[in-house]
This record gives sequence, structure tokens and C-alpha cells, in this order.
Amino acid sequence: MQLKACSLQGLLVTAHQLSHGILEPQCYLRSMKLTLYQIDAFTSKLFGGNPAAVIPLDKWIDDDLMQRLGMENNLSETVFFVPHSPGTGDGNGESFDIRWFTPSLEINLCGHATLASAFVLYNMLGYDKPEIIFHSKSGKLRIKKDGDRFQMDFPSWKPQKVHDDSNDLKEIVGVKNVVGVYKNRDLLIELESEADVRNADPNFSAIKKNGEKVIITAKANGDVDFVSRFFAPSAGVDEDPVTGSAHSQLIPFWSERLGKKQMRAKQLSRRGGELWVADYGDRVSIGGQCAFYMKGEISLQ
Repeated sequence: MQLKACSLQGLLVTAHQLSHGILEPQCYLRSMKLTLYQIDAFTSKLFGGNPAAVIPLDKWIDDDLMQRLGMENNLSETVFFVPHSPGTGDGNGESFDIRWFTPSLEINLCGHATLASAFVLYNMLGYDKPEIIFHSKSGKLRIKKDGDRFQMDFPSWKPQKVHDDSNDLKEIVGVKNVVGVYKNRDLLIELESEADVRNADPNFSAIKKNGEKVIITAKANGDVDFVSRFFAPSAGVDEDPVTGSAHSQLIPFWSERLGKKQMRAKQLSRRGGELWVADYGDRVSIGGQCAFYMKGEISLQ
């Protein structure tokens, strides 16, 4: 028996159901082709940074199908964007609506996939305005191109100190000492040193059971200001290679501690990534480079 996938509803229907008029056949026999770009974000070198699948659309497809594509791509995020209503730019750029999906769920903000989307627009799709405006579930995001670097204007999520049991957290993230625990969207755990961040041995099953997305961070040695790692097994991503949205919390946190507005940061995952960041009060700036990996076609029958 042949199965046909409905690209509009994300469901499977059998030939028996079609032949007996249980479901309308037009929807289920419609084919769809989508272009996919895979971009390594927050790096200037291929196989570094955080890979994102970027799928530009003319109009929105079904939510369930976007989630299935995110699961099939099996990257930390698959991003979709569509043109916003015509003429909604402010003179410096055009507007797009944007959404992000992990293999498990839709999230409200993603930095590296937004950076990758800007890269695709400027370098693959012929976009030539001074800035891009993305409308998202976290508000309006402005992206500017500066040479081979992209600067993203994101919300600032200053974390507040919380009183979680540091002994439990030490065991969960695999470290000996915790300096402090803070929270906004994600749990932010300050550690004593860059080495502690680099050498942490997290228990992903315990983090998933806890339910929190977890940032570990410390003041850096050398030519950057702070380092971090990010764990989100509850969202289907054990360790994210480079996490732009986590820096919406990290930037105000470290800006206050270091007394600096302009900073450089590194994420110490196996792939690694570098970010140029700034604190502007209720907004933060997150900058980085991208490397092109591939372009492909998704054929849905």
C-alpha cells in the first residue's frame, strides 16, 4: 500500500482512505519543493560555529510540517522566514517574519539561526538594504551587515539571582564549585574559572529531568571577556555549539560585573564560536560571522 504525505497538514493518508472518500485527495497529492541552506554561524571557518538549516518561504506552511522538517534536519535549529507585509520596512530595510524550530519544539528566540538567515538573504538571495528587520515571538530584531560580520539587535534579558540548591546543580552540570545561580529565560550558573566551564561534564539526563535550559559561564582568560556553554536537552539539544539567544542574558550579566559595554565572548563547545557583543540597556548587540556549507532542495510528494 502506497502512502502519500500531505505537505499542508503533516499527516499520512492511505490509498484506501483516498479511494473511499474519507479524505479529500487534492491536498494529499500536492507536491512542494523548498530550498534549504545550511550555514555555520558565529564562525569564519567551515565546520566551526553552530550549523543552522535556513528555509526561505514565500508564505507560511503548516506548523506541523515545519516541526517535522526541524526533526528531519536534526540540527539545533531550523529557521523559516517569509516576507512581512509589503512596505512595512522603515526605509533602511525590509521586514520578514521569522520562526525557529529545534528537533523537538518551536522556540521564541534563536541567535545563530537569525545570523544565518541574514547571511542567506545578503549572500544568496540578493538582499541589498542597509538592514534587515525580523518580526519574531520575541519582538522586532534588526540585523546590520558590517563587512563580513553581522550585528543583531536583540532584547536584553538581565538574569536575577535565585536560590537553587548549588549542590544539586554542581552534580547536574559536572563541576566542583558554583559561584552563583541566576535566572531569566534560562538558568545561568556562574563558575569560578574558564577551565571549569571548559572541563564541565554535564549529566544531560539530569538536566532534562530538571526541565531548565542551562548556561554555565565564567570570566575568561586572554583575549576575550567571558566564556560560556549552553545545555538544552529538554528542547532536544544536549549541548548547543553557539547560542546567540543565551547572550541576551550573558551580556547584561557580564557588562555589570566587568564594567564594560563592548565585549568579546567565546562559547566553549567542541565546535566553538566567537561573538562580538555590546550592552545598550534594554537591548543588546550580538555580532558574528558565517560560513556557507551547502544548498539543497527538499522535495515533498
